[in-house]
Amino acid sequence: MRKLVLFLHASLDGFVEGPNGPMDMGWISYDADLEKHAHHILSTADTIIWGRGTYQMMHSYWPTMISNPEASEHERNHAAWIENVTKIVFSTTLDHVEWKNSKLVKENVEETIKNLKNQEGNDIIILGSPRLAHYLMQLNLIDEFKISVSPVLVGSGLPLFQGIKEKLNLKLIENKTFESGAIGLMYQTVR
Repeated sequence: MRKLVLFLHASLDGFVEGPNGPMDMGWISYDADLEKHAHHILSTADTIIWGRGTYQMMHSYWPTMISNPEASEHERNHAAWIENVTKIVFSTTLDHVEWKNSKLVKENVEETIKNLKNQEGNDIIILGSPRLAHYLMQLNLIDEFKISVSPVLVGSGLPLFQGIKEKLNLKLIENKTFESGAIGLMYQTVR
């Protein structure tokens, strides 16, 4: 059975977006160390899950990085990976998705996720999309939480965890400390 993995960056005070909205993430302690960590996490996945907003943001940015002469080698490699991986977009408002290897799902979120998890393949990763992640947490569908915590307090914004109504036990499976002072936490859902 495939795992559904949440990969997000958070502030020490528990926010995944700052007070200025979805793109308010300049506080993330992203360096070569965290870049390597993210690459390792993504190397275990062959499917990305996004909500509408994250899909639109990623689609407007990453395809331009593949041939951008100003992009770093990491950015070009990441762009090529995203271009070729399967992308599942959950949205009730979009009519279609255009990006290569993308599929739009407009209903039956829980059933779709369960079906994906029962297929052959590597991990399924929620890459960003914190609002969709909140919903999937409420449905207890996430198998692993891979969170990088930056050493910063942003004060307000969108919390990492929201709307959880029942206790969810987690088991620490790995932790890493990066040169920037950020930490990588990897938890497994205990069922």
